[in-house]
Amino acid sequence: MTMKSTDLQKQLGLKISSRLGAAGIPSRYGSAAGLGDKREQREQDRALGLMPFACKLPSALVKQLQEKGATHEGGINALMLKLLTGALAA
Repeated sequence: MTMKSTDLQKQLGLKISSRLGAAGIPSRYGSAAGLGDKREQREQDRALGLMPFACKLPSALVKQLQEKGATHEGGINALMLKLLTGALAA
């Protein structure tokens, strides 16, 4: 029994996709070594008692914070610490 041309194309597509899946991720897209650095950084932050904190802010305010954080000596993290502790103390 002969196959239809569409069935032949499906089979060819399946062969190609299975070869691509078996090939793995090329090294130019990054490696697992980059993940270790992030993990180490998170562990160091936890040891210092630092925790990530996410919130939604207006974009204009975020731009102001980023500009001031770029010139602040400790970066944006130190700037946010200073601003939040000052606001909570008041």
